[in-house]
Amino acid sequence: MTADAAAVANPEALARRRLLTVLFAGVFMAALDAAVIAPAIPALRSAFGVDNRQIGLVTIVFSLCSLTSTALMAALSDRFGRRTIYLLDIAGFALGSLVIAWSSSFGVLLLGRAIQGLSAGGITPTASAVVGDTFPADQRGRILGLIGATFGMAFVFGPILASALLVVASWEWIFLINLPFAGIVFVMGYRALPRVTRPAALPPFDYAGITTLAVMLASLTLGINRAADTLTGRTVWPALLATAVLALPVLLWAERRAAQPIVPLTLFGTTQLRTTWVLCTGAGFGMGSVIFISSVAVAAFATPADQAGLLLLPLVLCSSVASALFGRLQNRLGPRRIMLAGFGTLAVGALLIGVAAPTFWLFITATLFVGAGVGIVVGGTLRTVVLDEVDATQRTAAQALVNIGIAIGNLMVVAVLSALADRAGGGLAGLQAAYLFAAGVMVAMMAMSLRLQPTRVQVLAAG
Repeated sequence: MTADAAAVANPEALARRRLLTVLFAGVFMAALDAAVIAPAIPALRSAFGVDNRQIGLVTIVFSLCSLTSTALMAALSDRFGRRTIYLLDIAGFALGSLVIAWSSSFGVLLLGRAIQGLSAGGITPTASAVVGDTFPADQRGRILGLIGATFGMAFVFGPILASALLVVASWEWIFLINLPFAGIVFVMGYRALPRVTRPAALPPFDYAGITTLAVMLASLTLGINRAADTLTGRTVWPALLATAVLALPVLLWAERRAAQPIVPLTLFGTTQLRTTWVLCTGAGFGMGSVIFISSVAVAAFATPADQAGLLLLPLVLCSSVASALFGRLQNRLGPRRIMLAGFGTLAVGALLIGVAAPTFWLFITATLFVGAGVGIVVGGTLRTVVLDEVDATQRTAAQALVNIGIAIGNLMVVAVLSALADRAGGGLAGLQAAYLFAAGVMVAMMAMSLRLQPTRVQVLAAG
């Protein structure tokens, strides 16, 4: 019997297949938007007559809103149901795309990016929580690994799609194409996502917690990337980072008193969970290190800047394959071995770039190691560990923390590696020194991975 015939014969299997289609499609849509924005930047700069400093806000606004909305969407999902919030995020993402396409000024464009970011922040953690609610533990790693692989697919097809649309149409169509896609996902999700009964009485919403968390994350984001310094012409990043640090004890105070905290402190109650949050930041650091690889190609081989991105295609393909493959191997290998393999592979790739970047075939080999490592560490393993460790009512909040950890790692790597490269003299030598540091960070993450349990143990999760 074929898989399709088996699904038809088993209504539950058919329902799960439709559900997975909805989840994959929503995550792919959000990831695709992040992938298509880079080719659109020159067209947006020309259309609105802005400079390089201003056009950077297109990415900063999206990242800031996405990061700060992740915990909010997770909390709303736990209160009102995954289905309601997932559909709301899909609709909001479409609205943001429409606002961008119809924008008559740069300010309206940024408003659309903010709406997109607020909506995108809830899509992946909600989808991951739905997987935890619906699928048995032995299938979650494979499914979350495939969800991780969709990011690689988006970054393969995104730039190609955006470039084609810019040739045959205009930049508006890069965002308008989201509308029919979002419409299909919304209708399918309305039919396929499981309905839940809303509790008759809900505890008071944690306004103090979400406000403090938003201030902390916004201050951390703007402090690390120094966007506020660029916009104001003043050195404000130390004050922003100090604000983020001071907000942490306030957040802990608020969460201890909240009836339903936005960040349940029980999510830090076990060694497995505490280790996972550190590894999420390390995974984001490894993932973000990819951003400078094209600069290495330009410096080492005089590759034209507009063609350097093509050298990353093998990296992205390798990342997608590794994410899907290790998702399937997760039950057999366990989280400790998988994270050791992932960070170890990243360390080898970064080390090769640090010592042998001028040799083309070693550079390409290094990108394959980096791609495979990224696919492993940001695939489904850490998300599955979290699903196995937390109570069903906290799944979305826990998945939100995974996203936040990865995002913070992404912010840190850009700031740290760029500073190290400049301090080492810039150019190829500076970039190589930065990647040697990145290799050291990945080795430290390998040591941290040893704190994970060698095999998956379902501790608290129900269902």
